Amino acid sequence: MLSDAPYEVPPYLLAMAASLPRCPMAIAGADNEVTLESARQATEAGVITPVLVGDRDIIQSLSGVIGWDITGIETIDLTGEQAISDAAVSLAASGTVKGIMKGHVHTDALMRAVVQRDAGLRTERRISHVFHMTIPGRDKVLLITDGAVNVAPTVNTRMDIIRNAVDMAHGLGNPEPRVAILSGAEVVNPSMPSSVEGAEIVQRARNGEINNCIIDGPFAFDLAVSSEAAKIKGIDGPVAGRADIVVVPNIEMGNGLFKMMVYFMSSLAAGVVMGAKVPIVLTSRADPPEARFAATLITAILSHRAETNKAV
Repeated sequence: MLSDAPYEVPPYLLAMAASLPRCPMAIAGADNEVTLESARQATEAGVITPVLVGDRDIIQSLSGVIGWDITGIETIDLTGEQAISDAAVSLAASGTVKGIMKGHVHTDALMRAVVQRDAGLRTERRISHVFHMTIPGRDKVLLITDGAVNVAPTVNTRMDIIRNAVDMAHGLGNPEPRVAILSGAEVVNPSMPSSVEGAEIVQRARNGEINNCIIDGPFAFDLAVSSEAAKIKGIDGPVAGRADIVVVPNIEMGNGLFKMMVYFMSSLAAGVVMGAKVPIVLTSRADPPEARFAATLITAILSHRAETNKAV
């Protein structure tokens, strides 16, 4: 039942990034072959200018293994996950880099460094994770959030989660994304708290707390993505069956949903953390190289958009 179709980096991301200047990016934990290969790929594609953070001796050794001449590439010699994570965050906070790629450090260590109040990367928003999902041979993009960072987000947290995902959609060329708030059904049911919270989120958004998107729900997943299912069940509206963003009520739903798409459909899950002052490439160790490359493209595109907006 598992798909063996090859993964595909979305062509539109390659096209969008092709004309942009290189994005300075800290590679947090570059002393790992898979991570270093990912940094090499993005560098040779003209997408990033890397700053390699990690054990210099290991980085030098691995660069020979993968055949990458890193002469002239800045390397910060550090050991220990927290020291490496702190250094990457410091580079971003100072403006030296405009993005971070999680390498051979645990997510907890990197995110702990990102959310420290005195680290300089926090904004007024809650930080959240977005999976940019695409299927080989299809143009449709589906953003799933949050399946990696916020475990059981409150309504207020989900408002920020939505804002972050909408920002990603805008940065990738969708000026008015359709947002579906997911639950187990489309009917508000007090015994299903996510449906009650979903209705509250939709009402608050429509009252002006979230702009430049079309939002509706609660929806079961089929009603969010299948126009046929929505028609059969008599659900109408601009979001039903046409969602660009699906907002899950908890990490379990988001994690399961994206992994089912990956393993059953060869969907490419490009994971990026939003809501900090710079976007962060955050993919799983089990993800294919294409997923990390796509996430790096997204980070570079969003970083350029943010810098352009600052200059306006």
